[in-house]
Amino acid sequence: MSDSSPDRSAALVGRTMNAARVARPAGAYRRAWRRFRRNPIAIAALIVLAGIVLFVLSAGLISTYVTGFDYSENHLDTVLASPGESGYILGSDGNGRDILTRLAFGGRVSLAVAVMAALTTLVIGGAIGLVSGYAGGWVDTVLMRLADVFLSIPALSILILISALYRPDQYELALVIALVLWPGISRIIRGEALAIRKREYVEAAQILGASDSRIVSRHILPNVLPTVIVWASLVIPAFILTEAALSFLGLGVRSPTPSWGNMLSEAQPFYQTNWTNVFFPGFAIFITALSINLVGNGLRDALDPRLER
Repeated sequence: MSDSSPDRSAALVGRTMNAARVARPAGAYRRAWRRFRRNPIAIAALIVLAGIVLFVLSAGLISTYVTGFDYSENHLDTVLASPGESGYILGSDGNGRDILTRLAFGGRVSLAVAVMAALTTLVIGGAIGLVSGYAGGWVDTVLMRLADVFLSIPALSILILISALYRPDQYELALVIALVLWPGISRIIRGEALAIRKREYVEAAQILGASDSRIVSRHILPNVLPTVIVWASLVIPAFILTEAALSFLGLGVRSPTPSWGNMLSEAQPFYQTNWTNVFFPGFAIFITALSINLVGNGLRDALDPRLER
């Protein structure tokens, strides 16, 4: 009687590779987009966010063709002008600089810091999480104990200390934020990798002799991508607020380079007489963080059909 174990192995490989194809259908993201479009709050937030991004990317055009002022240009004879006064659409600050121009350039800086910090955090924490979750064993133990050490340290306190000692620019500030806050995403991706590596299509790839790097890049990484997208959409507002807090305390982006945080700090002494100087950057931070959060909630529901109402 012949041994049928090779046939069974071939059948297992066939079934599991089919499962892999089902696990990542070509139209998964199209279906997610259709679910996302049925969420009117998320769509409205996406439109608002697109308008904010267009506004900050057009800062140079606004400076040249709308306001006529550079963001560092001082006019001490028109200090604290009200909106619409002396040619200032949104008024001027305590140094006679145009608020609309600084709001556009400041938004570019604030969003750039948040996005760069999120990408750097993802690269550091994502790599550690993938290695930890896929390798397991002592590698997992060492990396996760390192993450626990970072998680036990108050992140904002460390950021304040580093910023006070070093005074980083906007790019260095993004790197500092990432170096302090990477453990969060690393633990999320580790959990996803631990679950995915036990699935049949990963076992099938191992039986076929696929290398670890190929398994991670072709099977594990694409399946954690929806989680990463949702994480990024929810963490970027937190990084915007972190940058704003550090800049408000004078430890982040330094004037004359504008950011929404240092605009708030500079407007604080004049809030009783020129409340709009506080309102505009504060509202920009609020509406940007809110719109990204709402888009993130819509993405979470769209990418996870189990949450669909």
